[in-house]
Amino acid sequence: MFTGLVREVGTVVSFEDGRLRVESSIAAAVGDSVAIDGVCLTVVDGDHKTLAFDAVPETLARTTLGRLGPGTAVNLEAALRAGEPLGGHYVQGHIDGTGRVRSVEDEGEGKRVWVDAPKEILRYCVEKGSIAVDGVSLTVAGLDDDGFAVALVPHTLEATTLGKAASGDEVNLEVDVLAKYVERLAGLRSDDGDGS
Repeated sequence: MFTGLVREVGTVVSFEDGRLRVESSIAAAVGDSVAIDGVCLTVVDGDHKTLAFDAVPETLARTTLGRLGPGTAVNLEAALRAGEPLGGHYVQGHIDGTGRVRSVEDEGEGKRVWVDAPKEILRYCVEKGSIAVDGVSLTVAGLDDDGFAVALVPHTLEATTLGKAASGDEVNLEVDVLAKYVERLAGLRSDDGDGS
């Protein structure tokens, strides 16, 4: 479980044969979970400068991780530990799909970013609801038929990779898991999976 509050921006050192190695100062042991751009991965090796993870084909097919290369900046968050404050929202690190940045516009000291997303993700988006974009807990600031908007404050722009987001960038998306539970419990989803 994560909060969507990025702890640091790391740098990809290498990514070969499914083994991702990231430069990071996060103190994590083998077996610990760390979110990389919102994707929950298990530490399989590490030292005081890097952490290594194995990414299976399923993960690579459903996320943007397969496009990472040496030098790429990634958002990092260690798993939430019991007793730590929950400052963002409940984020599982289970990516629901990817979206594409439509536009990035200055808005006061921050930026408004529109992300185009598949219908199966947009169905769970509500204005003022939560969504994780590349592992960053954000509030939905606007919706249309093709996507959603988020308002990024200066801290988010400085402390995450979203500060360099540009039109056309692909991003990992995770909707608020509570919305999926409500849908399931209320029986709102039809048998063919396209809603009611």
